[in-house]
Amino acid sequence: MAAFLAFFLALSPVYFGAGSAAAQPPPGASPWVDEGASPWVEEGESKVRLIAAATTVDEGDSVSLGLELRMEPGWKIYWRSPGDAGLPPQVDWSGSANLAAVEISWPAPRRYSAYGLETVGYEKKVVLPVTARPQSQSQALALKARVDYLTCKEVCIPRRVNLAFDLPAGAGEPTSFAPLISRYRALVPGPHEDGEMAVERMEALGAGDKTRLRVTARSDRPFGSLDVFVEGPPGFWAGAPKLRVLAGGRVAVLTMAAGTGSVSAQRESKSVPLVGMPLTVTLVESSVESDVDSEFSPARALETRLVVAAGTETSGLGGFAWILAIALLGGLILNLMPCVLPVLSLKLLGVIGHGGGETGAVRRSFLATSAGILFTFMVLASLAAGLRMAGLSVGWGIQFQQPIFLAAMAVVLTLFACNLWGFFEIPLPGWMGDLALRYSGHSQGRPHSLEGQFLTGVFATLLATPCSAPFLGTAIGFALARGAGETYAVFAALGLGFAAPYLVIVAAPQLAVQLPRPGPWMVSLRRLLSLALALTALWLLSVLAAQLSVDATAFVAALLVALGVVLWGQAGEKPRFAMPRSVLRMAAVLLVVATPLAPGYFEETSLPPPQSGDDLWQPFARAAIPSLVASGRVVLVDVTAEWCLTCQVNKKLALDRGEVTRMIDNGGITAMRADWTRRDDDIAAYLAGFGRFGIPFNVVYGPATPRGMVLPELLTPARVADAVSRARALSE
Repeated sequence: MAAFLAFFLALSPVYFGAGSAAAQPPPGASPWVDEGASPWVEEGESKVRLIAAATTVDEGDSVSLGLELRMEPGWKIYWRSPGDAGLPPQVDWSGSANLAAVEISWPAPRRYSAYGLETVGYEKKVVLPVTARPQSQSQALALKARVDYLTCKEVCIPRRVNLAFDLPAGAGEPTSFAPLISRYRALVPGPHEDGEMAVERMEALGAGDKTRLRVTARSDRPFGSLDVFVEGPPGFWAGAPKLRVLAGGRVAVLTMAAGTGSVSAQRESKSVPLVGMPLTVTLVESSVESDVDSEFSPARALETRLVVAAGTETSGLGGFAWILAIALLGGLILNLMPCVLPVLSLKLLGVIGHGGGETGAVRRSFLATSAGILFTFMVLASLAAGLRMAGLSVGWGIQFQQPIFLAAMAVVLTLFACNLWGFFEIPLPGWMGDLALRYSGHSQGRPHSLEGQFLTGVFATLLATPCSAPFLGTAIGFALARGAGETYAVFAALGLGFAAPYLVIVAAPQLAVQLPRPGPWMVSLRRLLSLALALTALWLLSVLAAQLSVDATAFVAALLVALGVVLWGQAGEKPRFAMPRSVLRMAAVLLVVATPLAPGYFEETSLPPPQSGDDLWQPFARAAIPSLVASGRVVLVDVTAEWCLTCQVNKKLALDRGEVTRMIDNGGITAMRADWTRRDDDIAAYLAGFGRFGIPFNVVYGPATPRGMVLPELLTPARVADAVSRARALSE
């Protein structure tokens, strides 16, 4: 289409001759000319003129001009890359005097979709900023411009106008057009030096005629409506993007069909591969139209140049099935993560407690636990979908950023530990006592109640969420970046994987039945395993101390101790305190209700910069990473949190010891640590930029990996050292 229009323009001397004769305003037009502007040249549905920001050629190296075009309503002209059809304005300055060079800038455009074609341009009015460099600043500048442009509505009409404009030499002053030129120059996309908006990466997906480009952008504030225009070498094309926003709107993922040559050439694998191709990306936000006399005015625009990297395609049935398999495996491995270790005591008691029992009862019990796990995963999926629809940040384990949740979990752990220690041998009357006993599943007379087993599954799932596991991050990232249906499917697969050990017992109940029958030895085992739960409660209190204060944590701890003392006091045949048992029971109920609410009465503290035990790690500074990499440095980023046990394990086993510490200490790498203990939208957006929504998360930047190389969830010193070596490969 573009080639045809160019041919049509070349063979239209009648049209162009008429335009050439219009060097002055046509008959009937006002002879008045604004100071600092050439006369309007009108061509039917459009008119064009040159405007200047100053009245003279001053002593500067350049002169700021503008090519102003106005169109009747419904008509448009084209951007420098017009899309599937159209031609951009072209200016011939060959008749000018004292002109050394001219550069035209292009304000952010908008997209037009009609009849299956995607075009890019401007409606109503636009000023193309022009930078003219005189050969001599002491002489006048005589401009002669022949402007060829195409206007389109239902039909397209090629136009040619001749403009003449003289600027004298000497001292001058700004014209009335200076603000207009400055405003349009501000709309020209360019890099955002302050880092408020950036394109993180551009990846090629698929192959042949199924090739797609995926552009990931992030912002320090939620994006508005967003579009992207991608330019490449001759023959390159890119369609309209499909937009997904993540991390509360701070991360945008735009996916579009793209390629080189025709679709048939792509289908026959004759097109040039996109991976490794440098492309120009223009990101335009909030395309807003006001009244019919105004012009297009974007809120923000960004232009950058990137090299296409190879991406991972997860769309389609095959890719989705692979994601579900990864989710199933990740859920299974989650059973071995540190966060779940305290729950193993409950699992162990559950299995042992069925020794010598009936296979039917075993099946029902473990099915109830599996149902509790799956139910909780579906609740988490619903929360994730709801938060995403509300435009809020979502992530795996983010409930541990809430002090009330931490206190509530500490209460549940205290109830579990007290029950295993024997404080609940005599059931508390009323709903509170029944609920507390059912939590453990070991109440007197009902050692394996289905309600208790179901709640055990719920509790195990909640306690597992601060941990990540191999394959889990990929599955969670896919789920939280897709629609509600895919989110539920992935979370269901995670739940099935996490429940797999229970389902094995459901399929083969004789494994539990053949164990020794419970006896007096179970009392000692239960008390021993209760210590694991008590230690977990202490860990939750340490996380609470990082989020609030030592005083707030001490107050919550005192309430938990009081709860334990009250439960101990009412245990046995007679109360251990000189007060009615009913009073003790009511006190227990009040403590259970009051403890989770206690953090709400304390203000959050200001967290100090995260430390690794010394001064080797710097606080996370995302904006500093590009300059460090450009200078040849390798940067290691660790996103961690006090509530993430896997993160703490990675620190102890890999990041804060041995070879990694020596590399940091010797200045071989710059180490940054981002603390996500409390909610931080900037960190959430950073994770979402990599398609991740949980931690641990570690990435290495360097001359060979300027966009970052993501490390696995479980680290070893050798893995980190190998990643650092690969990242600095180009600088060696």
